[in-house]
Amino acid sequence: MSIVEQINKNKIIAIIRGIEQDKIIEVCKALYIGGIRMIEVTFNQSSLTGNQETYEAISAIAKEFGDEVSIGAGTVMTIEQAELATSAGARYMISPNLNKDVVKRCIELGAEPIPGVLTPTEIVSAYNAGAKVVKIFPIARMGGSDYLKDITAPISHIPVIAVGGVEIDTVSDYINAGAIGVGLGSNLVDKTLIKENRFDELATLAESFVKKTCL
Repeated sequence: MSIVEQINKNKIIAIIRGIEQDKIIEVCKALYIGGIRMIEVTFNQSSLTGNQETYEAISAIAKEFGDEVSIGAGTVMTIEQAELATSAGARYMISPNLNKDVVKRCIELGAEPIPGVLTPTEIVSAYNAGAKVVKIFPIARMGGSDYLKDITAPISHIPVIAVGGVEIDTVSDYINAGAIGVGLGSNLVDKTLIKENRFDELATLAESFVKKTCL
């Protein structure tokens, strides 16, 4: 199954950002129990050790879950990061921007590039560069599901995911507006629950989000 098909089926990509290394597997287990099957681990561009930490996290998740979870890397902004993430087991590379060189290298590596775009021009440019699915980011601050519906109407042949400020009460709005899936960060991967080791509640929260995608 292709990454686009996986997103279309599972709807949610959980975004792991700034989570302690010793808790990442427990977090992923809770998300899995809640029905999440796609997980993105982001690079930290401001950390000298960020690349290695992301590599280790992706490797650990891949080892723990195998094919049960589809793992991607997030905030991929360089070719080197794409290569590192792929070697760790990431199957798709999500970026906040469109870098055609990164898109090209991802395709060469056999990983799906998912560049971040905002306007119709950027969406089409990313698609023409080889991206089979793009990330509309930051969606909530730019008009939410209404904006998504408006900009994708004339280019509905290009699959999009909605990322940035998607909440439990708006998930279904984005799906109904035309997104094949959504990326969920802190609204799903709740750092308070994680800090307090309330993984059962995290699993319940994940289940609630998954149910919303079916409305």
